[in-house]
Amino acid sequence: MSTAPAGHIELERTVDSITVGHRHRRDLGDLTALVESIRRNGLLQPITITLDGHLICGARRLAAIRELGWKTVNVWVRSGVSDRLGQLLAEQDDNLLHKPLTQLEAAALYRELKTLLAEDAARRQEATRFHAGADAGDDGSANLAAPWDTTPGEARAQAARMVTGRASYTTLERIGRLEDLAADESQPESVRQQAAVEVERIKAGGKVHPSHLRVNAALSLAELDQLAADPTQPDKLREQARAEAAAVRSAEREAKTVEMEALAHAALARVKAAKAAGRKPQRRTLAPVETGDPVPYPLTVFLNTWDDLTGWWRHYDPELVGPALSTEQWGRFEQTIAGTLAFADAARTARASRAEQTA
Repeated sequence: MSTAPAGHIELERTVDSITVGHRHRRDLGDLTALVESIRRNGLLQPITITLDGHLICGARRLAAIRELGWKTVNVWVRSGVSDRLGQLLAEQDDNLLHKPLTQLEAAALYRELKTLLAEDAARRQEATRFHAGADAGDDGSANLAAPWDTTPGEARAQAARMVTGRASYTTLERIGRLEDLAADESQPESVRQQAAVEVERIKAGGKVHPSHLRVNAALSLAELDQLAADPTQPDKLREQARAEAAAVRSAEREAKTVEMEALAHAALARVKAAKAAGRKPQRRTLAPVETGDPVPYPLTVFLNTWDDLTGWWRHYDPELVGPALSTEQWGRFEQTIAGTLAFADAARTARASRAEQTA
């Protein structure tokens, strides 16, 4: 019997005693190759279960050994699984057995589950290293049918789907990042305080994306402050960093959250460019944002915005939303849609033109 990793106990357990929760009931794909591999080589990587016998990792392996008619199987019993995650793994009625999760609760379960799935993937890779691909990548994880060789990105998607029913993990990752920054003693105090404030906002029902942007702005400002205070930097560079940070802060009252993140990001980029070039920096003043002169955002803001909007229409009933909006609200909605379509047309044309140039 192999030595179980820390936090696990390896036992032999009856196959029928292992339960699979609702979220695991997915199309597991063609099991033929995996069944033959286990028949030939045995189960190289035990499946992982909770103390109560609920499956954490190994749905395909479990299905394959059931097809082979095995009565017992070696399992790793994972200690330290939280009660809430145990409920999630055991549920049979798609979240009907307990109250809905808050955003912070969902993020905590996501992080816990992602760690377990990543552990399982790493152990499977190690177990199959010397078996010429016979079982490599075929053992599968608890939630998705494919692909079987779980990468970090796939572990995130699997964990997110098991917790929220969706594969999008961006919001859950952002909450975890805010919590990490709030607790990270190596971060500047201003960043830690801002992150702690944002965690409390989310706890009170606030949206994650604005909090994420505000902390990004705080990180950029903290780095500008560090450059301004660094005696090893040239005086002109320190002066530029000081001026850029002051200009961003002076615009804070008028700027929207997303604009603040963009302003701070751009200011830091200018100082870093001056530092890298070793040239005499130019002092630039940031004016408050005005309605007729929108601030150009970096590409990261665009990507973050659309990550948050992924599949948004699936969460609303148009027959309820349409009549509920005021004339002004509906006008803003129509304007946003029209602007988005015009932007998409222009971006599509630019994309096609670039493709032709590089063909």
